[in-house]
Amino acid sequence: MNLVSATDANTHREHLDVLIVGAGISGIGCAYYLQKHHPQRSYAILEARDRIGGTWDLFRYPGIRSDSDLHTFGYEFKPWRSRYAIADGAEILDYIDEAARENGIDARLRAGQRVTAANWSSDDGRWTVRIKHTTGGATTEVTCGWLFAGTGYYHYDAGYIPELPGLERFAGQIVHPQHWPEDLDYTGKQVVVIGSGATAVTLVPAMAERAAKITMLQRSPSYVVSLPQEDAIANLANRALGPERGYALTRRKNIAVQTGFYRFCRRFPNTARRLIRHLTIRQLPEGYPVDEHFRPRYDPWDQRVCVVPNGDLFRAIRRGRAEIVTDRIASITETGIELASGRALEADIIVTATGLRLLPLGGIALSVDGEQVELARTLAYKGMMLSGVPNFAFLIGYTNASWTLKVGLVCEHFTRLLTHMDAGGYDQVTPTPDAHALSRTGPLLDFTAGYVMRAVNDFPRQGAGAPWQLAMNPNVDRAVLRDGAVEDPALRFSRRPARLQPISEPPQEGQDHAIPVVQA
Repeated sequence: MNLVSATDANTHREHLDVLIVGAGISGIGCAYYLQKHHPQRSYAILEARDRIGGTWDLFRYPGIRSDSDLHTFGYEFKPWRSRYAIADGAEILDYIDEAARENGIDARLRAGQRVTAANWSSDDGRWTVRIKHTTGGATTEVTCGWLFAGTGYYHYDAGYIPELPGLERFAGQIVHPQHWPEDLDYTGKQVVVIGSGATAVTLVPAMAERAAKITMLQRSPSYVVSLPQEDAIANLANRALGPERGYALTRRKNIAVQTGFYRFCRRFPNTARRLIRHLTIRQLPEGYPVDEHFRPRYDPWDQRVCVVPNGDLFRAIRRGRAEIVTDRIASITETGIELASGRALEADIIVTATGLRLLPLGGIALSVDGEQVELARTLAYKGMMLSGVPNFAFLIGYTNASWTLKVGLVCEHFTRLLTHMDAGGYDQVTPTPDAHALSRTGPLLDFTAGYVMRAVNDFPRQGAGAPWQLAMNPNVDRAVLRDGAVEDPALRFSRRPARLQPISEPPQEGQDHAIPVVQA
C-alpha cells in the first residue's frame, strides 16, 4: 500500500486504499484515525460542497449552534478550548477546519465532487466509484479498496415542507432554514416560525432581538431544557489541569451526565416529565400556560430533547419579545396564517422550520458485482457495515448524545479491522448474518421524530441481538468497538476473487431473508 495513490494500468483510473465520502465531522474524524494508525495507506476525501464542514457549513440561519456540549461533540483527540460549552455554528466550523489543517487532512480534500454510485467487484477486490463534479458536470471514476461513507443522513439539497394550504398565496417572504438567504432583513418585521424542534427553538430567540414580533407556531410541543452556555467545572478543570487533561476530565464527566439523564428519562418517564415541567415553570412568567405549550404527548427521548443555552427561549418569552402559539394551520393567506381556532397571525416573513429530509449514505447507489444493493434489504453490522456488502463502512452518530462520541469509536474499530486484515492477508470482509440475526428485524433508527419516521424504510435494518443492532450508548460501544475483538463469526474474511451469491428478497419484520454469502 502506497502513501501516494496508484494508477490502474489498464484503465488509467486512480486507485486509493480508502476513499472517504464527506468532509464533515465524520469524514474528518475518519481521516485522522486512518492516517494515525495506517499512515502507509493512500486515501482521499470527496466532498460535494465547496469546503469542509458538512452540516456546519450547510446551515447558516440566525443562532445556529450545537445542541450538545462541545466537550463531547468535539473530537477526543482535539481539546475544545473556548470557554463556551454550547457553541455557535461559526465556532464549530472553525474547529473542524482547524482539526483538518493541524493534521494535514485538508491536503487530501477534493471539494466539489459528489459520489453518485459505487460498484464492488469481487474478482478485482475493489470498488469502482463514479464521481460527478459539481462545477462543469464532468463525470470521472476512481477505484478503492475500501469505501467509507461519512455522509451523515441529512438530505443537503432540500429540507422538508409539509403541505400548507394556501402557501402560494402568501405575499411576504417564505424561508426554509436549510436555504437561508444571506441578505434576509427581518428588522422590524412580523415573523412566524412554523415548527417546534431544535431549529425553531434556536431561531426564535435569535431573531427576537431584531424582529418587531416573532411567533413560534407549533402543532404540538417538544421537550425544551436549559443548559448553561458555560461549563463552570470545565473552565475550572482547564485552569487547574491544563487544556488537555481538563478536556479529558470534562469529557468523561459530560458523557456520564448525558448517559445518566437519558437512562433516567427512559426508566422513569413520568418522573422525568414532572422534573422537566418543574424546571420549565421556573423559567416562564407566572401563570404561563405551560401545559399548553411545553407538555408533549410523548415521553422524554422518544424524540430528541431540545436544548436552549442559558434559557434564551424562555428569556425571550419573559421579556415579551417572543410568543408561542399551539394550534393547527387552517390556511395561509396573503398576509399571514389563519389557525384552526379562528385566530389569525399576521406575518411579513414565514419561516418553515418544519423539519429535515433524510438521505442514507448521501444518496450513493451501491452495487455488488453489478447487482444493486437495496439498503432496506440489508442489516447493519455493529452500526457501521452492511450485510452482504464487502469493504464498506458508514457512520451514524448518537441521537441521544453527541454525534461525535460515535465517530471516534467507529473509526478506531475500522482501523483495527484493517490491521486484522493485514495480519491475515485478507483482501475483503463481508458481514454475514446467521438465522438468529434474521429472526427478527427492526428499523435502524429507533426514534419517533417525524423526520426519521418519514424515511425509516429507506435505511438498513437492525437484526436480533448483537452485533446486528445500533447501540445508542457510548459505554456499550466502547466495550464493543474499542475494546472488543475484531474477529467475529459474523464476518467473512477472504482473499480475492470471492464472488458473492445474488441478493434475494428483502427482509420482512420477523422473517428471515437471503443475503449474499462468500463462496468457499
